[in-house]
Amino acid sequence: MASISVAFTILSVLLSSVSLATSDPAFDNFLQCLHNHINPSDPISEAIFTPASSSFESVLQAYIKNGRFLTPTTPKPLAVIAAGHESHVQATIICAKFHGLQIRIRSGGHDCEGLSYRSNTPVVLLDMFNLRSIDIDIQNETAWVQAGATLGELYYSIANKSKVHAFPAGVCPTIGVGGHVSQGGYGNMLRKYGLSIDNVIDAQIINANGTILNRETMGEDLFWAIRGGGGASFGVILSWKIKLVSVPEIVTVIHVERFLEQGATDIVYQWQQVAHNLDNDLFIRAMPQVVNGSRPNEKTVKVSFIGFFLGQMDRLLQLVNESFPLLGLKQNECKELSWIESTIFWADFPNGTSIDVLLNRPSKPVTTFYKTKSDYVKNVIPKEGLESIWKMLLLRDWNMRMEWNPYGGKMNEISETETAFPHRSGYLFKIQYSTSWADEANIDNQINWLRDVYAGMQTYVTKNPREVFMNYRDLDIGSNPSNQTDFKNAEVYGHKFFKNNFQRLTKVKAAIDPDNFFKHEQSIPPYPV
Repeated sequence: MASISVAFTILSVLLSSVSLATSDPAFDNFLQCLHNHINPSDPISEAIFTPASSSFESVLQAYIKNGRFLTPTTPKPLAVIAAGHESHVQATIICAKFHGLQIRIRSGGHDCEGLSYRSNTPVVLLDMFNLRSIDIDIQNETAWVQAGATLGELYYSIANKSKVHAFPAGVCPTIGVGGHVSQGGYGNMLRKYGLSIDNVIDAQIINANGTILNRETMGEDLFWAIRGGGGASFGVILSWKIKLVSVPEIVTVIHVERFLEQGATDIVYQWQQVAHNLDNDLFIRAMPQVVNGSRPNEKTVKVSFIGFFLGQMDRLLQLVNESFPLLGLKQNECKELSWIESTIFWADFPNGTSIDVLLNRPSKPVTTFYKTKSDYVKNVIPKEGLESIWKMLLLRDWNMRMEWNPYGGKMNEISETETAFPHRSGYLFKIQYSTSWADEANIDNQINWLRDVYAGMQTYVTKNPREVFMNYRDLDIGSNPSNQTDFKNAEVYGHKFFKNNFQRLTKVKAAIDPDNFFKHEQSIPPYPV
């Protein structure tokens, strides 16, 4: 009884402080509802942060990874619910729906447009960062991973159990597992093992009624949809059961830099023809970027070739020099590492950094502003086209780069309807465009420049639709208002994300969330009756 009394007292104080900052009765009723739906053994009071809370700003900002959304004009949520127990998630959903409030769901905060934590409509932010348990079962080569765990924490946990197991996912260690996997999960082992979603065997999701479902109880249609269709349109992903993959004790990474003056154009031209056809154990990214030239005030283009090979250096050198001779790969451009050490290399940490860095969580707000876009390429860009791209990049001395990521291998073996993620066979590579800067006053100039580059690339990429990668969120491709989801508008961005899978996704949405409770500016609408 004492614990109930203490919890109620804390909640009463919270409600009193909130009433000073807001006159919205629906929100006050929502807070009271949370208390009514929680077992006293799992109190929620300490998980609630409102603008009246001294920690509200620090909790909100800790997982905002883009300075564009840390400005004074960025709308803030009514509250942050930093769920510490699955029942907190259930109560937040039930109470928000009953009292007519929207929610946003954040696992790691890397949504490139901030849709996981910001909205022009008043929302409650459901923050998953405390739900981060990882249960590794090496004997069965599986793991259960909660949505708030980061990729770095997952990789560290796997390596702590085995030197010959891994999981195919992204290279940024602070990305949250929940959103990353649900939107596809692209990494440097996709040519060998496919995407993250191709290695998911079960999941837990909480629906709009607050019910926890697994693969058996959700059914195969919903399980299909949340693998590549984005979980936030259908419910709250609580955890994933993943299949671990085999890696050798020693892998090899490469880092090669070639400049225009060293024949980079010819090398990239050959890379386009061979990267998707190389041995499935090998992944080589091409990364063009403007850098200083050899003479004062001169700019040039440097292309970095960053590679990952599931094997030792001798075999790698033989493979590359036979299949990709123009690269001229040398032994001193290769390094043998364990798989877990390779994740440090790919995250761009200094040589010798301890793997403990994979466990780091944010300690202060970010200071970098950025914007990303994406494309897919199915046909080799001619040398004249490459030269035009370099000229376009050289027009501005800004921190912009492209990452050209090869396809092929396992991706060619998976049907575009196997999961909701449709970009499978027939692609040479995927492009990520990114620009970053440190000055808030530069936002419009930087974004407009990126849009100009994107427009200049339209000749070389997919068409009808111009396909995009959901993990690189981009509102420029189409969106809806925060508080509604127009089907016609959704068809525009939906076909770019999902191609012909879009209609099936809308039918799954109609079955699982017909009232469209789970929505955001690029969510999937229910199929119209």
